[in-house]
Amino acid sequence: MDCGIITSKTVLLLLSLIFWAAGAALAYVGSYVLRSYSSFDNFLEDKYTLIPAAIIIAVAVVMFVIGIVGCCATLRESKIGLGFFLLIILIILAAEITAFVFGFIYRGKIKGDLEGTMSDVFQKYDGKNSETRAVDYLQTQLQCCGVKNYTDWTTRPWFSSHNNTLPVSCCKPNVTGCTGALEQPNLLNTQGCEAKLEQLLQDVLSYAMLVILGFAIIKLFGMLSVCVITCRGNRNEYQPLYA
Repeated sequence: MDCGIITSKTVLLLLSLIFWAAGAALAYVGSYVLRSYSSFDNFLEDKYTLIPAAIIIAVAVVMFVIGIVGCCATLRESKIGLGFFLLIILIILAAEITAFVFGFIYRGKIKGDLEGTMSDVFQKYDGKNSETRAVDYLQTQLQCCGVKNYTDWTTRPWFSSHNNTLPVSCCKPNVTGCTGALEQPNLLNTQGCEAKLEQLLQDVLSYAMLVILGFAIIKLFGMLSVCVITCRGNRNEYQPLYA
């Protein structure tokens, strides 16, 4: 059996298995991006930043089905099946490139998005509303306080209406006796939340973009293998994988 055919079939079979594994991995990445962004959606004005995650999850679902199609088409050397497999690879590759471009675009817009909304959310903090829950969650999870730093709270209505104290969510974890008073800076998280949240969201998108790029490179090898099998098939008779 021709070495090129063996290699190409092996690559496509591995690619089919990778499709299943990639589907699971992309589903995890997409859900991770969605969870990360939904946890802080009060601070994000532009909801279209979730587009890359939605595309990733859609691609993951399709991959599970395509893995089966690719495996069967490769073993049978079906030109129709391989042609369909190639078409699907091209479509998924285009979707991944789109997700990569969107991720690159929105990664640069995160800072401006946060600057336009975080101050408004902190300004509405009253200890009861949804903005309060969002701010407390943010400050607790990221161990930060205020937008730029903890002194930002001195300009908020909450500070003057609560005996010049900060929310207790500004307190460092596992400390006792913290009341949010400015006179206890050693008990408070002093770094602002904007920089930490920006870094977190950019890291999440960078991770997703890296995964997308890796799978796109694998698909290029798959497309080459389909072309090799199809072209050889036009000149040679059927050659089973285990001949």
